[in-house]
Amino acid sequence: MSDAPQPPPPPDPNASAPPPLPDPGAQAAPPADDASGAFDPAEALRKGSEQHSMALKHETQASRTYPCEACGGELHFDIPTQMLKCQHCGNTHELVDVDGDVKERDLREALALVRQGKMQRSANFLTDEKEIVCQNCGGHTTFTGSLTANKCPYCATPIQRDDVHAAPERLPVDAVLPFSVDQKSAEDLIDKWINGRWFAPSEFKTYNRTGSFQSVYMAYFTYDADTQTHYSGQRGITRTRTVGHGDNRRTETYTTWHHVSGVVGNVFDDIPILANTGFEKKRIDKLEPWPTETAKPYSAEFAAGHLARTYDHDVEECLGEATSIMENDIRATVRRDIGGDQQRISSMNINWREMTYKHMLLPLWLLTVIYDGRPFQVYINGVTGEVHGARPYSKVKIITAIALALLVVILIAVAVSAAGGGDSP
Repeated sequence: MSDAPQPPPPPDPNASAPPPLPDPGAQAAPPADDASGAFDPAEALRKGSEQHSMALKHETQASRTYPCEACGGELHFDIPTQMLKCQHCGNTHELVDVDGDVKERDLREALALVRQGKMQRSANFLTDEKEIVCQNCGGHTTFTGSLTANKCPYCATPIQRDDVHAAPERLPVDAVLPFSVDQKSAEDLIDKWINGRWFAPSEFKTYNRTGSFQSVYMAYFTYDADTQTHYSGQRGITRTRTVGHGDNRRTETYTTWHHVSGVVGNVFDDIPILANTGFEKKRIDKLEPWPTETAKPYSAEFAAGHLARTYDHDVEECLGEATSIMENDIRATVRRDIGGDQQRISSMNINWREMTYKHMLLPLWLLTVIYDGRPFQVYINGVTGEVHGARPYSKVKIITAIALALLVVILIAVAVSAAGGGDSP
């Protein structure tokens, strides 16, 4: 970085425009890379918006089950042991091939596949799983083996047989963050959270009878990028000086501005973007951070006995939010590089390189309670135990509390008045 104005770097056609993406009617093939690997997500989103509509193919498949070798019963992923456990005899089985490296996928190739409607099939995901589509709220959930839930986890509406059908073809899951908070611990956290809400209706606290409490894997896309940004701007230095004479003599503050330019680099790893609807996103975001560095390569065994959300927003739709987060961080880096007391950014030319993504499942304990005709959701991070949620308010309890407070004020006033009257001659 230098204080004197510097000529901008020579234009790089590869850095200012993304590599060409395949035409929707052409054969599916990854777009050619340029020498720098430059990529412009905003331009990719613009082009993709015209090609986004596509049909999802549904196929009837048998539901996947994991039979116990000892008794033939059904195995579920057991959170305390991190193994498959038989629901009938209690026998446990090790998970197979879950210690490899999580694969990152090229973002441009995925955008091309999404736009052409040609999803990659995976040997371990969504080729033989079932999907629930709630007739009340429209929520989509996948499951393997037998369905253990009898209510929709998002609106607590009873699940009907017609709600279950074969899962559609989608991008494969690359990674999963397994549950580490088991059901007993989650119930204790929920009880503590609800009991701390004084004005919650008593009926809300009987969630085990009136609501739905489920373990659910949420669908996320995480994004990685290596960026280099050429910028120009101004550094502001705040100074003070004395002005005026006599009684008008005073000290004032002023700012001197100096033109600057420079180059900064940012590396982003696993920017998580929720790909599901049906959740209150602001509260879900408060469950962060997610320890994605401990994620495992996806195996359907992790979802055995648990629900899993399919994504409602695809990798392209989530890209806009991810790049917005990255651009805010880049802007903060530029301001730090400019220095001084104040900063002005005139221009930023971001060169996006090595953009990759992962389709990841993150664990959530989800409580949904219907109160006064409205669903209220409470969320627990299935790894850290962080709790956030919404609750109704009891008008009776609030009115009672106000009445008691007024009664206390009146009693204090009467006592003070009586004490004052006793002291008078």
